[in-house]
Amino acid sequence: MKRITINPEIAHGKPTIRNTRYAVSFILEYLAGGDTIEDIIEEFKDLEKDDILACLAYAAQTVNLKDFKISAA
Repeated sequence: MKRITINPEIAHGKPTIRNTRYAVSFILEYLAGGDTIEDIIEEFKDLEKDDILACLAYAAQTVNLKDFKISAA
């Protein structure tokens, strides 16, 4: 998980990719919206596939650490 960093000086301390201003949540929103890893890499040339995969791994670990309550539809 070396690619995900938390720095109070960047993005208000939110988890980011390699101390850039790309917040993990920003990338996850793109993926949730239907963009593929390839779409994101094409749009943001300084990101790599492993950066996007690290965001997904970070999200999975975060979900496992917390109890989430989801209301029934």
